[in-house]
Amino acid sequence: MRKLCNRAFKSAVLARTLAGGGIVLLPLLSSCGAGTPALRDARASGEGLPAPPYSIVFVINGDGDYVYHDTSGNAYKADEKALDGAKRIAERNPGAEVFIFHQMPEDHFLFFFPLPDAEFFCYRRGRLVANESYRRDRSQPPFSPELELYRRFSADNRHPSASVFVYCGHEISETRGRADNASEPGRTCTVHELAGGLKSFTGDSARFDIAILSTCYGGTPFTIGALGASARYIVASPDNLHLSYFDLHLLERLDVSLRDGDVPAFARRFARRSFDRLTGEVETAVSVAAYDADSVRGYVRSVQALYDSTLTALSVEGDPSAGKAERCDCAEIPSYVLPSMHEGVEVFFRAAHFGRGRLKQVHSGWECWREKVPRDSLSTSSTR
Repeated sequence: MRKLCNRAFKSAVLARTLAGGGIVLLPLLSSCGAGTPALRDARASGEGLPAPPYSIVFVINGDGDYVYHDTSGNAYKADEKALDGAKRIAERNPGAEVFIFHQMPEDHFLFFFPLPDAEFFCYRRGRLVANESYRRDRSQPPFSPELELYRRFSADNRHPSASVFVYCGHEISETRGRADNASEPGRTCTVHELAGGLKSFTGDSARFDIAILSTCYGGTPFTIGALGASARYIVASPDNLHLSYFDLHLLERLDVSLRDGDVPAFARRFARRSFDRLTGEVETAVSVAAYDADSVRGYVRSVQALYDSTLTALSVEGDPSAGKAERCDCAEIPSYVLPSMHEGVEVFFRAAHFGRGRLKQVHSGWECWREKVPRDSLSTSSTR
């Protein structure tokens, strides 16, 4: 039903745009409220009230293939499930301002006219106050339309009790110019661009309290180092993440779960809860880590030149994972094993129930690149 409504809305938007040229204006369907060009509820906007003390920004990337099936064979789209979860969190946060940006595959009307490919929701104190569909122009820097909407609707709380940034999607490229999904080869989002997006939301003098990177292979020295300038604490998976999504329920009622202001403890609880849920649902390896961005800075700087040179060498042909490179625990590469490796990192790890890694006992919390080696020469365990 949602897809039908979106298609009807997109057609109506195009017709309205071309109405001046003699094309009949199509009426917007009232049954598709989520697809209206702009929804603003002045009564719920909280005018005259102080800005909510908590802030959450969701960016949900649905450009790629996110379809999965449950044990009964029912098909679901993981990004739409994440969107439903983000809305539920927004509605259950009476003390928060929540921004949701849902990015979708590019589409055209009559093959030529680009249609909106993203939708924005703003909730304040548990109520929806704005909803707009918008288009991401490839000629503009990534996150430009999201930043414009954020600035337009933000209550401008310069000193929130806590601020959270959540990115849900596939693995983000660490190399420039590589698309992060197969369906839109011309649309790219790199780690540098994501880091720039975070900095644009916070400004030069502030950082998010927590950044949740709900993607595969987010816990690399390159990624954590780039995001650390814009977030005090980061929760990410250094390994493959099942369906690319964490358990987000802990973000509900931040006025309760973060009442004491203990952000480090909250980040650890979030990582632990996501780990517990994943280990109860999948048999593949599970690793979730909480990073103190300031405490890990020394280690990241120590290995930065080595990581960058390896990444550059393995990216000659484009995507390293498509060539002779593979991911591994950084602790399996002697050059990365330094005394500071475990400072500021709390790791929750369980090995897969099968395969060559089933005997692995621990994970360093850091993921690296290396040249592919024969399976029989790989160690099945790792030591700290």
